[in-house]
Amino acid sequence: MRSTPNGPTNQQKTAMKILYLDYNGVLHDSKVIRNRKRGLYIATPDRDFFEWMPILEELLAPHPDVKIVLSTSWVRALGFDDTRQELSETLRERVIGSTFHHPKLTPAEFDTMPRGMQVLRDVERRKPTSWLALDDDAFGWPAACRDHLIETKGHLGLTEPAVQDAMRKMLAAL
Repeated sequence: MRSTPNGPTNQQKTAMKILYLDYNGVLHDSKVIRNRKRGLYIATPDRDFFEWMPILEELLAPHPDVKIVLSTSWVRALGFDDTRQELSETLRERVIGSTFHHPKLTPAEFDTMPRGMQVLRDVERRKPTSWLALDDDAFGWPAACRDHLIETKGHLGLTEPAVQDAMRKMLAAL
């Protein structure tokens, strides 16, 4: 079932469970730099992009009904399609949109908003039955939404056992 970056189809809205997914500091080290000549690269030695993606695939495997909304700054920098293509096929199939594609927000408004507010706006628009977010940045998350956030450490991401345990518990509760 395919959707647009603006949101899910009507069929997907029924009993929707969403994971809001950041990339940097979650699926790989957070020290990502964008350089005009070099492109995107990780400044931390011996780190690779998406090296922790298999952990997310494993955590989501028992929950095929959980969809993904991209809440990463990569969408703003590279575009929705290119950002989505970076994921494995298994994860790509779950992606139903991104927080960046909000019909009532200009790019400038979006850019000045903390990630937590970007996610909250998307939750208000999509109205999922349940949701959680994986992000390494807790700044600006509204207090009412903090219990939906699993905060990772930028240099550990999904490799941290406590994060994996929290993820399993939250997914089971969805």
